Amino acid sequence: MTRKRSKTINLATMRKAFALKPLAVGVTAIMASGCADDRQDAKIYTSLEACKTDYPDAVQKCETAYETALEESARTSPRFNSEHDCEYEFGANQCQQVSNNGHSFFMPFMTGYMVSRLLSPGPMYSQPIYTSYSPYSSFRSRWVTADGHVFSGDIGKRNYKVSPSTFKAKPTVTRTVSRGGFGSSVRAKSSWGSSSRSGGWGG
Repeated sequence: MTRKRSKTINLATMRKAFALKPLAVGVTAIMASGCADDRQDAKIYTSLEACKTDYPDAVQKCETAYETALEESARTSPRFNSEHDCEYEFGANQCQQVSNNGHSFFMPFMTGYMVSRLLSPGPMYSQPIYTSYSPYSSFRSRWVTADGHVFSGDIGKRNYKVSPSTFKAKPTVTRTVSRGGFGSSVRAKSSWGSSSRSGGWGG
């Protein structure tokens, strides 16, 4: 299904786009560590409904995590100067045009969302995740966060162990990046294991 432009960062529009996404969407429910290190067990679902089905007593938490991820996507998603630049990274029809304070740019559709501590006491954490259909992308058919961290394996992988740093708050994006900029950050993180990169697109 073709999805192109919207005039503003509208969460209602983003919800509809997410629901119509022709790719399995992801929500990661972190339960308990149970390991010698600080990594936590993670499971990826293919839809919001799957989260609700698995956790019928936590339906509201599943929905809250999803809404939070939409808000974070609008705040932290990479922004591109043109639709072509965005689609070079994420694939055809995978980007939307938005405007903020009179400035127009393009950002990828949120593909899924990751949530931690779904059933644990205390705060629950959620963040958007993305994938790419582009043949030029270094993270094609893999899960990637807004700041360029790529998870091992392809999008068919459902179980992970992740570091708590995966959910570290990301900076609000205030700058646009040109073609190849996001992919360069992904490659830098893969090569150096870095959590930040000078000259990135963050605020």
